[in-house]
Amino acid sequence: MAPPQRAFARRMREEPTEAERKLWWHLRHRLPLESSHFRRQVQIGPYIADFACHQLKLVVELDGGQHGLRVAEDEKRAQRLQRDGYRVLRFWNNDVLSNIDGVMGAILDAIAATPTPDPSPQGGGEKKARRPSPSRGG
Repeated sequence: MAPPQRAFARRMREEPTEAERKLWWHLRHRLPLESSHFRRQVQIGPYIADFACHQLKLVVELDGGQHGLRVAEDEKRAQRLQRDGYRVLRFWNNDVLSNIDGVMGAILDAIAATPTPDPSPQGGGEKKARRPSPSRGG
């Protein structure tokens, strides 16, 4: 028999909300990076994350109206996930349903800001090429 958290996650995967279903499709079909393999309803410590990419240490949480009453609990959960090394992005279900491009843009920005998991053996002190400044003229 599966542990209670695992059984709960399985039930949640079987009965996604409309917003979860929509975001899941977009995470699977619109992210161009191989390293952005998301899983849904993933157990991390004592919590079940809506969507998680272990390689990027990124969690995406969707909140319905009930989360307006659970701010302290959600904050505690986010702090625990952050202690485990994850960054947490939160979106309202309504944002996913009405502005999926904005939600995906925020997720892509977070992925782009993810540091490489294996730093350079030189310690990352390489100098970056400077861009020439734009000419100022009339």
